Amino acid sequence: MRTTSGGVRWGMQPTNAAKPPLTGAGEYRQSVFEFQGLYQRRVQADFGGGHLSSDGGALWLRQIDEQLGLSRQLAGCFRDHRHQDYVEHSVRELLAQRLIGIALGYEDLNDHQQLRRDPLLAVAVGKADPLGLDRRLKRDQGRALAGASTLNRLELGHQGLEGITHFRKIVPEAARIEALLLGLGVQTLSPDCRLVVLDFDATDDPLHGHQEGKFFHGYYDNYCYLPLFCFAGEVPLWAQLRTSDRDGCDGTVQALEKIVPALRQRCPQARIIVRGDSGFARESIMAWCEQQGVSYCLGLARNSRLEKLLEQALAAAREKRILSGGATARHFAELEYRTHKSWSRARRVVGKAEVSAKGNNPRFIVTNLPLGGLEALRPEDHPGRFEEARRLYEAFYCERGEAENQIKQMMLDLQADRLSTHWMASNQMRLWLHSFAYLLMERLRHKGLQGTSLARATLGQVRLKVLKVAAWVGVSVRRVWVRLCSAYPWQDLWAQMHRQLCPASG
Repeated sequence: MRTTSGGVRWGMQPTNAAKPPLTGAGEYRQSVFEFQGLYQRRVQADFGGGHLSSDGGALWLRQIDEQLGLSRQLAGCFRDHRHQDYVEHSVRELLAQRLIGIALGYEDLNDHQQLRRDPLLAVAVGKADPLGLDRRLKRDQGRALAGASTLNRLELGHQGLEGITHFRKIVPEAARIEALLLGLGVQTLSPDCRLVVLDFDATDDPLHGHQEGKFFHGYYDNYCYLPLFCFAGEVPLWAQLRTSDRDGCDGTVQALEKIVPALRQRCPQARIIVRGDSGFARESIMAWCEQQGVSYCLGLARNSRLEKLLEQALAAAREKRILSGGATARHFAELEYRTHKSWSRARRVVGKAEVSAKGNNPRFIVTNLPLGGLEALRPEDHPGRFEEARRLYEAFYCERGEAENQIKQMMLDLQADRLSTHWMASNQMRLWLHSFAYLLMERLRHKGLQGTSLARATLGQVRLKVLKVAAWVGVSVRRVWVRLCSAYPWQDLWAQMHRQLCPASG
Protein backbone atom coordinates (compact mmCIF):
# COMPACT_ATOMS: atom_id res chain seq x y z
CA MET A 1 0.00 0.00 0.00
CA ARG A 2 1.38 3.41 -1.01
CA THR A 3 2.15 5.76 1.90
CA THR A 4 2.95 9.45 2.31
CA SER A 5 6.20 10.73 3.77
CA GLY A 6 4.49 10.88 7.13
CA GLY A 7 3.62 7.19 7.09
CA VAL A 8 -0.12 7.68 6.54
CA ARG A 9 -1.56 5.27 4.01
CA TRP A 10 -3.59 6.65 1.13
CA GLY A 11 -7.28 6.02 1.58
CA MET A 12 -6.93 5.10 5.26
CA GLN A 13 -7.55 7.10 8.41
CA PRO A 14 -4.44 8.47 10.20
CA THR A 15 -3.44 6.48 13.24
CA ASN A 16 -4.06 9.40 15.61
CA ALA A 17 -7.62 9.94 14.41
CA ALA A 18 -9.08 7.65 17.05
CA LYS A 19 -7.89 10.01 19.76
CA PRO A 20 -7.88 13.66 18.62
CA PRO A 21 -5.74 16.16 20.55
CA LEU A 22 -7.11 17.97 23.57
CA THR A 23 -8.15 21.61 23.26
CA GLY A 24 -7.45 24.23 25.90
CA ALA A 25 -10.89 23.59 27.40
CA GLY A 26 -10.09 19.90 27.97
CA GLU A 27 -12.31 18.71 25.12
CA TYR A 28 -11.23 16.67 22.13
CA ARG A 29 -10.87 18.49 18.84
CA GLN A 30 -12.02 16.76 15.68
CA SER A 31 -9.07 16.08 13.36
CA VAL A 32 -10.65 14.01 10.56
CA PHE A 33 -13.78 15.12 8.74
CA GLU A 34 -16.03 12.63 6.96
CA PHE A 35 -17.97 13.63 3.82
CA GLN A 36 -20.35 11.99 1.40
CA GLY A 37 -18.64 8.96 -0.12
CA LEU A 38 -17.60 8.71 -3.76
CA TYR A 39 -18.98 5.34 -4.89
CA GLN A 40 -16.90 2.72 -3.04
CA ARG A 41 -14.43 5.29 -1.68
CA ARG A 42 -14.68 7.13 1.60
CA VAL A 43 -14.13 10.90 1.42
CA GLN A 44 -12.20 12.32 4.37
CA ALA A 45 -10.31 15.51 5.12
CA ASP A 46 -7.81 16.65 7.74
CA PHE A 47 -5.32 19.45 8.32
CA GLY A 48 -2.20 17.31 7.90
CA GLY A 49 -1.23 18.45 4.42
CA GLY A 50 2.02 20.09 5.49
CA HIS A 51 3.24 23.53 4.49
CA LEU A 52 0.45 24.72 2.23
CA SER A 53 -0.77 28.20 1.35
CA SER A 54 -3.82 29.56 -0.42
CA ASP A 55 -1.87 32.68 -1.49
CA GLY A 56 0.71 31.56 -4.04
CA GLY A 57 0.49 34.97 -5.70
CA ALA A 58 2.10 36.60 -2.66
CA LEU A 59 5.36 36.10 -4.56
CA TRP A 60 4.24 38.79 -7.02
CA LEU A 61 3.59 41.24 -4.20
CA ARG A 62 7.09 40.64 -2.86
CA GLN A 63 8.49 41.26 -6.34
CA ILE A 64 6.69 44.59 -6.65
CA ASP A 65 7.60 45.58 -3.10
CA GLU A 66 11.28 44.94 -3.82
CA GLN A 67 11.16 46.87 -7.10
CA LEU A 68 9.48 49.89 -5.49
CA GLY A 69 11.40 49.64 -2.23
CA LEU A 70 8.03 50.37 -0.63
CA SER A 71 8.26 48.63 2.74
CA ARG A 72 11.94 49.58 3.08
CA GLN A 73 11.26 53.28 2.48
CA LEU A 74 8.15 53.21 4.66
CA ALA A 75 10.17 51.69 7.51
CA GLY A 76 12.44 54.74 7.28
CA CYS A 77 9.44 56.86 8.33
CA PHE A 78 9.35 55.22 11.80
CA ARG A 79 11.50 55.66 14.88
CA ASP A 80 12.20 52.30 16.50
CA HIS A 81 12.96 52.63 20.23
CA ARG A 82 12.93 48.89 20.94
CA HIS A 83 15.97 47.14 22.42
CA GLN A 84 17.37 45.55 19.27
CA ASP A 85 18.81 42.56 21.12
CA TYR A 86 15.26 41.37 21.73
CA VAL A 87 13.75 42.26 18.37
CA GLU A 88 12.66 39.36 16.12
CA HIS A 89 10.48 41.36 13.70
CA SER A 90 12.01 44.46 12.16
CA VAL A 91 9.85 47.46 11.34
CA ARG A 92 10.26 46.72 7.64
CA GLU A 93 9.06 43.13 8.13
CA LEU A 94 6.08 44.28 10.20
CA LEU A 95 5.06 46.78 7.53
CA ALA A 96 5.56 44.29 4.70
CA GLN A 97 3.43 41.75 6.57
CA ARG A 98 0.65 44.28 7.05
CA LEU A 99 0.72 45.64 3.49
CA ILE A 100 0.85 42.24 1.81
CA GLY A 101 -1.83 40.95 4.17
CA ILE A 102 -4.17 43.80 3.18
CA ALA A 103 -3.46 43.19 -0.51
CA LEU A 104 -4.28 39.49 -0.05
CA GLY A 105 -7.60 40.31 1.60
CA TYR A 106 -6.66 39.96 5.27
CA GLU A 107 -7.60 43.41 6.48
CA ASP A 108 -8.22 42.44 10.12
CA LEU A 109 -5.30 42.13 12.51
CA ASN A 110 -6.86 39.04 14.07
CA ASP A 111 -6.29 37.20 10.80
CA HIS A 112 -2.56 37.27 11.47
CA GLN A 113 -2.88 34.96 14.48
CA GLN A 114 -3.13 32.15 11.93
CA LEU A 115 -1.33 33.83 9.04
CA ARG A 116 1.84 34.02 11.10
CA ARG A 117 2.21 30.27 10.42
CA ASP A 118 2.02 30.67 6.62
CA PRO A 119 5.53 30.02 5.24
CA LEU A 120 4.77 31.60 1.85
CA LEU A 121 3.66 34.85 3.48
CA ALA A 122 6.88 34.72 5.49
CA VAL A 123 8.81 34.36 2.23
CA ALA A 124 6.93 37.35 0.77
CA VAL A 125 7.74 39.41 3.87
CA GLY A 126 11.42 38.48 3.53
CA LYS A 127 11.90 36.30 6.61
CA ALA A 128 15.23 34.43 6.61
CA ASP A 129 13.56 31.59 8.53
CA PRO A 130 10.17 31.17 6.78
CA LEU A 131 9.25 28.12 8.88
CA GLY A 132 9.90 29.91 12.17
CA LEU A 133 12.05 27.08 13.55
CA ASP A 134 14.64 29.38 15.12
CA ARG A 135 12.30 31.53 17.21
CA ARG A 136 13.62 32.22 20.70
CA LEU A 137 10.57 31.13 22.63
CA LYS A 138 9.33 27.59 22.26
CA ARG A 139 5.73 28.77 22.05
CA ASP A 140 6.61 30.85 18.95
CA GLN A 141 8.41 28.12 17.05
CA GLY A 142 6.63 27.36 13.80
CA ARG A 143 5.29 30.92 13.67
CA ALA A 144 7.69 32.96 11.56
CA LEU A 145 5.59 36.14 11.47
CA ALA A 146 4.29 38.63 14.00
CA GLY A 147 0.96 38.16 15.75
CA ALA A 148 -1.98 40.52 15.94
CA SER A 149 -0.85 42.22 19.16
CA THR A 150 2.57 43.11 17.73
CA LEU A 151 1.03 44.56 14.58
CA ASN A 152 -1.49 46.44 16.69
CA ARG A 153 1.30 48.13 18.64
CA LEU A 154 2.81 49.20 15.33
CA GLU A 155 -0.41 50.92 14.27
CA LEU A 156 -1.00 52.52 17.67
CA GLY A 157 2.48 54.01 17.84
CA HIS A 158 1.04 57.47 17.13
CA GLN A 159 -0.22 57.59 20.69
CA GLY A 160 3.37 57.67 21.91
CA LEU A 161 3.43 61.30 20.82
CA GLU A 162 1.09 62.05 23.70
CA GLY A 163 3.67 61.09 26.31
CA ILE A 164 2.76 57.39 26.73
CA THR A 165 6.16 56.09 25.66
CA HIS A 166 6.84 53.15 27.98
CA PHE A 167 5.05 50.72 25.65
CA ARG A 168 4.81 52.77 22.44
CA LYS A 169 8.23 51.85 21.12
CA ILE A 170 7.65 52.24 17.35
CA VAL A 171 6.67 55.81 16.56
CA PRO A 172 5.70 56.94 13.04
CA GLU A 173 6.55 60.33 11.58
CA ALA A 174 3.32 61.41 9.91
CA ALA A 175 4.82 64.10 7.67
CA ARG A 176 7.36 61.67 6.20
CA ILE A 177 4.70 59.01 5.54
CA GLU A 178 2.50 61.57 3.80
CA ALA A 179 5.46 62.70 1.69
CA LEU A 180 6.40 59.11 0.84
CA LEU A 181 2.94 58.29 -0.52
CA LEU A 182 3.11 61.42 -2.67
CA GLY A 183 6.66 60.72 -3.78
CA LEU A 184 6.04 57.10 -4.76
CA GLY A 185 2.91 58.10 -6.64
CA VAL A 186 4.66 60.90 -8.54
CA GLN A 187 7.51 58.54 -9.51
CA THR A 188 5.05 56.40 -11.47
CA LEU A 189 4.58 59.29 -13.95
CA SER A 190 6.81 59.69 -16.98
CA PRO A 191 9.06 62.77 -16.74
CA ASP A 192 8.10 63.59 -20.35
CA CYS A 193 4.33 63.51 -19.88
CA ARG A 194 2.52 66.63 -21.05
CA LEU A 195 -0.69 66.39 -19.01
CA VAL A 196 -1.40 65.37 -15.41
CA VAL A 197 -5.00 65.33 -14.18
CA LEU A 198 -5.50 65.44 -10.41
CA ASP A 199 -8.84 63.93 -9.39
CA PHE A 200 -9.96 65.06 -5.94
CA ASP A 201 -12.85 63.44 -4.14
CA ALA A 202 -14.15 62.80 -0.65
CA THR A 203 -16.07 59.82 0.66
CA ASP A 204 -17.62 58.60 3.88
CA ASP A 205 -15.93 56.10 6.19
CA PRO A 206 -18.52 54.89 8.75
CA LEU A 207 -17.42 54.87 12.38
CA HIS A 208 -17.35 51.82 14.62
CA GLY A 209 -18.66 53.24 17.89
CA HIS A 210 -17.60 56.18 20.06
CA GLN A 211 -14.38 57.07 18.26
CA GLU A 212 -12.38 60.26 18.42
CA GLY A 213 -13.75 62.84 15.98
CA LYS A 214 -17.26 61.40 15.88
CA PHE A 215 -19.75 63.58 13.97
CA PHE A 216 -22.97 62.95 12.09
CA HIS A 217 -22.96 63.78 8.38
CA GLY A 218 -26.33 64.75 6.94
CA TYR A 219 -25.59 63.82 3.32
CA TYR A 220 -24.29 60.33 4.14
CA ASP A 221 -26.85 59.95 6.95
CA ASN A 222 -24.45 58.34 9.43
CA TYR A 223 -21.58 58.97 11.82
CA CYS A 224 -18.46 58.88 9.72
CA TYR A 225 -15.06 60.20 8.84
CA LEU A 226 -14.67 62.19 5.61
CA PRO A 227 -11.31 61.25 4.06
CA LEU A 228 -9.96 63.31 1.17
CA PHE A 229 -8.31 61.47 -1.74
CA CYS A 230 -6.34 62.60 -4.76
CA PHE A 231 -5.52 60.32 -7.68
CA ALA A 232 -3.38 60.86 -10.76
CA GLY A 233 -5.01 58.39 -13.09
CA GLU A 234 -5.15 55.17 -11.04
CA VAL A 235 -2.30 56.12 -8.70
CA PRO A 236 -3.07 57.49 -5.21
CA LEU A 237 -1.18 60.64 -4.25
CA TRP A 238 -3.08 61.83 -1.20
CA ALA A 239 -5.13 60.16 1.55
CA GLN A 240 -6.06 62.49 4.39
CA LEU A 241 -8.38 61.42 7.18
CA ARG A 242 -10.74 64.19 8.37
CA THR A 243 -13.71 64.53 10.64
CA SER A 244 -17.05 64.98 8.89
CA ASP A 245 -17.96 68.34 10.48
CA ARG A 246 -16.49 70.29 7.55
CA ASP A 247 -16.82 71.16 3.90
CA GLY A 248 -15.97 68.24 1.61
CA CYS A 249 -13.16 70.24 -0.05
CA ASP A 250 -11.50 71.29 3.20
CA GLY A 251 -7.73 70.78 2.96
CA THR A 252 -7.58 70.73 -0.86
CA VAL A 253 -5.48 73.89 -1.15
CA GLN A 254 -3.05 72.60 1.47
CA ALA A 255 -2.80 69.32 -0.46
CA LEU A 256 -2.21 71.16 -3.75
CA GLU A 257 0.58 73.20 -2.16
CA LYS A 258 2.49 69.92 -1.71
CA ILE A 259 1.32 67.96 -4.75
CA VAL A 260 1.89 70.59 -7.45
CA PRO A 261 5.59 71.32 -6.64
CA ALA A 262 6.30 67.56 -6.57
CA LEU A 263 4.64 67.14 -9.96
CA ARG A 264 6.47 70.09 -11.50
CA GLN A 265 9.78 68.73 -10.31
CA ARG A 266 9.01 65.32 -11.83
CA CYS A 267 7.18 66.50 -14.99
CA PRO A 268 8.37 70.04 -15.76
CA GLN A 269 6.59 70.22 -19.12
CA ALA A 270 3.21 68.93 -17.97
CA ARG A 271 0.05 70.98 -17.68
CA ILE A 272 -1.69 70.19 -14.39
CA ILE A 273 -5.48 70.12 -14.31
CA VAL A 274 -7.46 69.81 -11.08
CA ARG A 275 -10.75 67.98 -11.54
CA GLY A 276 -13.53 67.49 -9.03
CA ASP A 277 -17.27 67.63 -8.46
CA SER A 278 -19.28 70.68 -7.41
CA GLY A 279 -18.08 70.33 -3.82
CA PHE A 280 -14.68 71.62 -4.98
CA ALA A 281 -15.91 74.67 -6.92
CA ARG A 282 -14.79 77.05 -4.18
CA GLU A 283 -13.19 80.46 -4.56
CA SER A 284 -10.16 79.46 -2.49
CA ILE A 285 -9.33 76.51 -4.77
CA MET A 286 -10.00 78.30 -8.06
CA ALA A 287 -8.13 81.44 -7.01
CA TRP A 288 -5.11 79.38 -5.87
CA CYS A 289 -5.03 77.52 -9.19
CA GLU A 290 -5.24 80.78 -11.15
CA GLN A 291 -2.41 82.30 -9.14
CA GLN A 292 -0.19 79.23 -9.53
CA GLY A 293 -0.84 78.61 -13.24
CA VAL A 294 -2.79 75.41 -12.61
CA SER A 295 -5.87 74.59 -14.68
CA TYR A 296 -9.12 73.32 -13.20
CA CYS A 297 -12.36 71.76 -14.39
CA LEU A 298 -14.91 71.51 -11.60
CA GLY A 299 -18.59 70.73 -11.30
CA LEU A 300 -20.80 73.69 -10.45
CA ALA A 301 -24.02 73.40 -8.47
CA ARG A 302 -26.98 74.72 -10.39
CA ASN A 303 -29.08 77.66 -9.26
CA SER A 304 -31.84 79.86 -10.71
CA ARG A 305 -29.39 82.34 -12.26
CA LEU A 306 -27.46 79.62 -14.06
CA GLU A 307 -30.63 77.94 -15.27
CA LYS A 308 -31.86 81.25 -16.65
CA LEU A 309 -28.63 81.67 -18.61
CA LEU A 310 -29.21 78.19 -20.06
CA GLU A 311 -32.84 78.77 -21.15
CA GLN A 312 -31.97 79.10 -24.84
CA ALA A 313 -29.99 75.86 -24.83
CA LEU A 314 -32.81 74.08 -22.97
CA ALA A 315 -35.28 75.28 -25.61
CA ALA A 316 -33.02 73.89 -28.34
CA ALA A 317 -32.77 70.57 -26.49
CA ARG A 318 -36.57 70.34 -26.13
CA GLU A 319 -36.98 71.00 -29.85
CA LYS A 320 -34.40 68.32 -30.63
CA ARG A 321 -36.18 65.82 -28.39
CA ILE A 322 -39.52 66.44 -30.12
CA LEU A 323 -37.98 66.01 -33.56
CA SER A 324 -36.22 62.80 -32.51
CA GLY A 325 -39.42 61.15 -31.32
CA GLY A 326 -38.96 61.54 -27.59
CA ALA A 327 -35.33 60.46 -27.16
CA THR A 328 -33.19 62.20 -24.56
CA ALA A 329 -31.63 65.31 -26.10
CA ARG A 330 -28.64 67.38 -25.04
CA HIS A 331 -27.39 70.79 -25.99
CA PHE A 332 -24.29 72.56 -24.71
CA ALA A 333 -23.58 76.24 -24.23
CA GLU A 334 -20.65 78.47 -23.27
CA LEU A 335 -21.46 80.94 -20.49
CA GLU A 336 -19.72 83.60 -18.47
CA TYR A 337 -20.77 83.65 -14.84
CA ARG A 338 -19.91 85.26 -11.54
CA THR A 339 -21.58 84.91 -8.18
CA HIS A 340 -22.82 87.98 -6.35
CA LYS A 341 -20.41 87.68 -3.41
CA SER A 342 -18.26 84.55 -3.19
CA TRP A 343 -16.31 84.73 -6.47
CA SER A 344 -13.65 87.35 -7.06
CA ARG A 345 -14.10 87.37 -10.84
CA ALA A 346 -16.23 86.11 -13.73
CA ARG A 347 -15.30 82.65 -14.98
CA ARG A 348 -15.94 80.39 -17.94
CA VAL A 349 -18.90 78.05 -17.37
CA VAL A 350 -20.08 75.24 -19.63
CA GLY A 351 -23.74 74.33 -19.37
CA LYS A 352 -25.30 71.01 -20.39
CA ALA A 353 -28.98 71.39 -21.26
CA GLU A 354 -30.47 67.89 -21.11
CA VAL A 355 -34.14 67.10 -21.62
CA SER A 356 -35.53 63.62 -21.07
CA ALA A 357 -38.85 61.99 -20.26
CA LYS A 358 -38.32 63.09 -16.66
CA GLY A 359 -37.97 66.75 -17.64
CA ASN A 360 -35.10 69.23 -17.68
CA ASN A 361 -31.73 68.19 -16.28
CA PRO A 362 -29.33 71.15 -16.52
CA ARG A 363 -25.72 70.62 -15.40
CA PHE A 364 -22.74 72.98 -15.19
CA ILE A 365 -18.96 72.96 -14.92
CA VAL A 366 -16.56 75.85 -14.33
CA THR A 367 -13.08 75.92 -15.81
CA ASN A 368 -10.15 78.17 -16.65
CA LEU A 369 -9.08 76.06 -19.64
CA PRO A 370 -8.87 78.20 -22.78
CA LEU A 371 -10.98 77.50 -25.83
CA GLY A 372 -9.36 74.66 -27.74
CA GLY A 373 -6.81 74.12 -25.00
CA LEU A 374 -7.87 70.61 -24.12
CA GLU A 375 -7.94 69.46 -27.74
CA ALA A 376 -4.38 70.71 -28.25
CA LEU A 377 -3.22 68.65 -25.25
CA ARG A 378 -5.17 65.46 -25.92
CA PRO A 379 -6.32 65.38 -29.54
CA GLU A 380 -6.59 61.59 -29.49
CA ASP A 381 -9.47 61.82 -26.99
CA HIS A 382 -11.61 63.94 -29.30
CA PRO A 383 -12.05 62.40 -32.74
CA GLY A 384 -14.32 64.14 -35.20
CA ARG A 385 -15.76 67.62 -35.11
CA PHE A 386 -17.59 68.11 -31.84
CA GLU A 387 -18.42 71.38 -30.15
CA GLU A 388 -15.81 72.59 -27.67
CA ALA A 389 -18.32 72.63 -24.82
CA ARG A 390 -19.45 69.07 -25.53
CA ARG A 391 -15.85 67.84 -25.64
CA LEU A 392 -15.01 69.52 -22.37
CA TYR A 393 -18.01 68.12 -20.54
CA GLU A 394 -18.46 64.64 -22.00
CA ALA A 395 -14.91 63.68 -22.98
CA PHE A 396 -13.06 65.22 -20.04
CA TYR A 397 -15.18 66.16 -17.04
CA CYS A 398 -17.19 62.93 -17.06
CA GLU A 399 -13.95 60.96 -16.78
CA ARG A 400 -13.94 62.17 -13.20
CA GLY A 401 -16.02 59.10 -12.41
CA GLU A 402 -12.88 56.98 -12.69
CA ALA A 403 -11.61 58.50 -9.45
CA GLU A 404 -14.77 57.28 -7.75
CA ASN A 405 -14.02 53.81 -9.10
CA GLN A 406 -10.55 53.92 -7.56
CA ILE A 407 -12.02 54.88 -4.19
CA LYS A 408 -14.55 52.06 -4.46
CA GLN A 409 -11.73 49.60 -5.07
CA MET A 410 -9.87 50.91 -2.05
CA MET A 411 -12.97 50.69 0.16
CA LEU A 412 -14.57 47.50 -1.18
CA ASP A 413 -11.62 45.43 -2.43
CA LEU A 414 -9.02 46.49 0.15
CA GLN A 415 -11.49 47.26 2.99
CA ALA A 416 -10.01 50.67 3.75
CA ASP A 417 -13.13 51.42 5.81
CA ARG A 418 -11.80 49.32 8.71
CA LEU A 419 -10.70 52.38 10.67
CA SER A 420 -11.83 50.98 13.99
CA THR A 421 -9.28 52.23 16.53
CA HIS A 422 -10.37 54.91 18.96
CA TRP A 423 -7.83 57.57 17.93
CA MET A 424 -7.79 59.68 14.78
CA ALA A 425 -3.99 59.40 14.45
CA SER A 426 -3.94 55.61 14.40
CA ASN A 427 -6.90 55.54 12.00
CA GLN A 428 -4.93 57.87 9.72
CA MET A 429 -2.09 55.34 9.92
CA ARG A 430 -4.46 52.58 8.84
CA LEU A 431 -5.71 54.70 5.94
CA TRP A 432 -2.11 55.23 4.81
CA LEU A 433 -1.37 51.50 5.07
CA HIS A 434 -4.38 50.72 2.88
CA SER A 435 -3.26 53.41 0.43
CA PHE A 436 0.21 51.87 0.19
CA ALA A 437 -1.35 48.43 -0.27
CA TYR A 438 -3.47 49.94 -3.06
CA LEU A 439 -0.31 51.31 -4.69
CA LEU A 440 1.28 47.86 -4.42
CA MET A 441 -1.69 46.24 -6.17
CA GLU A 442 -1.99 49.00 -8.77
CA ARG A 443 1.67 48.64 -9.72
CA LEU A 444 1.21 44.87 -9.98
CA ARG A 445 -1.70 45.43 -12.34
CA HIS A 446 0.07 48.11 -14.36
CA LYS A 447 3.47 46.43 -14.72
CA GLY A 448 2.60 42.75 -14.56
CA LEU A 449 -0.79 42.57 -16.26
CA GLN A 450 -0.26 45.09 -19.03
CA GLY A 451 -1.37 43.58 -22.33
CA THR A 452 -3.43 40.83 -20.68
CA SER A 453 -7.15 40.34 -20.20
CA LEU A 454 -6.79 41.61 -16.62
CA ALA A 455 -5.08 44.89 -17.52
CA ARG A 456 -8.27 46.83 -16.62
CA ALA A 457 -9.60 44.45 -13.99
CA THR A 458 -10.53 45.64 -10.52
CA LEU A 459 -8.13 44.92 -7.70
CA GLY A 460 -10.60 42.38 -6.34
CA GLN A 461 -10.45 40.45 -9.62
CA VAL A 462 -6.66 40.69 -9.70
CA ARG A 463 -6.51 39.21 -6.21
CA LEU A 464 -8.96 36.42 -7.03
CA LYS A 465 -7.37 35.35 -10.32
CA VAL A 466 -3.69 36.10 -9.74
CA LEU A 467 -2.96 35.97 -6.01
CA LYS A 468 -5.28 33.25 -4.76
CA VAL A 469 -3.39 30.19 -5.96
CA ALA A 470 -2.99 27.03 -3.88
CA ALA A 471 0.68 26.27 -3.24
CA TRP A 472 2.87 23.77 -1.43
CA VAL A 473 6.01 25.25 0.12
CA GLY A 474 9.23 23.34 0.65
CA VAL A 475 12.16 24.93 2.49
CA SER A 476 15.70 23.60 2.42
CA VAL A 477 19.13 25.04 3.11
CA ARG A 478 19.63 26.09 -0.50
CA ARG A 479 16.21 27.15 -1.76
CA VAL A 480 12.50 27.71 -1.23
CA TRP A 481 10.45 25.61 -3.64
CA VAL A 482 6.84 26.61 -4.29
CA ARG A 483 4.70 24.07 -6.13
CA LEU A 484 1.53 25.67 -7.46
CA CYS A 485 -1.80 24.01 -8.07
CA SER A 486 -1.70 22.00 -11.32
CA ALA A 487 -5.36 22.83 -12.04
CA TYR A 488 -4.80 26.61 -11.82
CA PRO A 489 -6.55 28.01 -14.94
CA TRP A 490 -4.33 31.10 -15.45
CA GLN A 491 -0.94 29.44 -15.94
CA ASP A 492 -0.24 31.24 -19.23
CA LEU A 493 -1.00 34.55 -17.50
CA TRP A 494 1.55 33.73 -14.80
CA ALA A 495 4.16 32.98 -17.44
CA GLN A 496 3.53 36.33 -19.13
CA MET A 497 3.67 38.16 -15.80
CA HIS A 498 6.99 36.52 -15.04
CA ARG A 499 8.43 37.69 -18.35
CA GLN A 500 7.28 41.27 -17.62
CA LEU A 501 8.21 41.47 -13.95
CA CYS A 502 11.30 39.23 -13.83
CA PRO A 503 13.03 39.71 -17.21
CA ALA A 504 16.49 39.08 -15.78
CA SER A 505 15.59 35.55 -14.66
CA GLY A 506 13.84 34.63 -17.93
